[in-house]
Amino acid sequence: MKRLNFLLLSLLLPLLAAAQLVNGQPWPDADGKHINAHGGCILKHGDTYYWYGEQRPERGYTMDAGVSVYSSSDLQHWKREALALSVSPEQGSDIERGCIMERPKVLWCAKTQRFVMLFHLELKGRGYEAARVAFAESATPTGPFRFVRSTRLHAGQWPFDMSEQQRQAAQQTDASQWQEWWTPAWRREVEKGMYLWRDMKEGQMSRDQTVFVDDDGHAYHITSSQENLTLLISELTDDYLDYTGRYVMVAPGGQNEAPCLFRHDGVYWLICSGCTGWAPNEARMFRASNIWGPWQQLPTPFKGKATGYHDMDASKTFGAQGTFIFRTDDQRLLFMADIWNPRHLAQSLHLWLPIQFGDDGVPVIPWTDRPF
Repeated sequence: MKRLNFLLLSLLLPLLAAAQLVNGQPWPDADGKHINAHGGCILKHGDTYYWYGEQRPERGYTMDAGVSVYSSSDLQHWKREALALSVSPEQGSDIERGCIMERPKVLWCAKTQRFVMLFHLELKGRGYEAARVAFAESATPTGPFRFVRSTRLHAGQWPFDMSEQQRQAAQQTDASQWQEWWTPAWRREVEKGMYLWRDMKEGQMSRDQTVFVDDDGHAYHITSSQENLTLLISELTDDYLDYTGRYVMVAPGGQNEAPCLFRHDGVYWLICSGCTGWAPNEARMFRASNIWGPWQQLPTPFKGKATGYHDMDASKTFGAQGTFIFRTDDQRLLFMADIWNPRHLAQSLHLWLPIQFGDDGVPVIPWTDRPF
């Protein structure tokens, strides 16, 4: 009998462990394996939540698998479904094995009845030089997604809100003349649009990115561009597979990445990280009454100190970097982040924190061990 009870307990343990996320701890799926979906997003379709993310290797930074997808009915118990998008075995493909695929975000397009994925793509063997956005689509939420294309952004196009005087000032800059960064003079040139002008012909860079669908159904791509110095907000076409050409720059020279955007009580909020590689840093927050801006920077929304993971405090975003913000059925907003483990990226931990609001309506994100 004892042997039977032990056997039953060993079979149930993975399910019991998966019943509750504890921030800063491994989060097992239905098979008892840590959820390997990083830099991703949550999409609800029908009665099911789908979690998309980078399926990271145990060692190294390039992709040997692709984008994974998990499903859940309650946001706590997750079942691994498949590889939503696989790397290609074809040599020379944009997504051939050995490329870098990061921050996948998936949208449901009601117009085309298709699921559309956008992700940051770096071509095999070129480090982070390519800085492209890639598009893929599928008829089902679990895929397989069909790779459509990868591209730079807005080649030959100016931000729609730049005046003719501002465009002329940008054209007077020359990025090749600045070997020394971070000087006051260099920063002034960046703010004028030096890297915007440098990349005007080839198209703007796209690295860390997210997507956002507004209440009117219009979708937007938010990405870290211009050597990770400036954010771009770009309107997507109705099929979510291209750009309308309408875009703006946010915080030129501010060096923001890992953008997460949401709307609450008519106000747009943008939470980002600084650029310190895999190491954590203090998050930044911006707000605007219109998605096109102007955007006002505010202090970090994170408060307190993590109690279960290296005791990191709000000045390091509890050791994590944001990836997405989603709204649950009961209208709670959850901030979704990764606690990166650069030596073993597949083992990077997950951080989910409920977003609260102060009396002034400003978001506050305190530490909690158990978000549910």
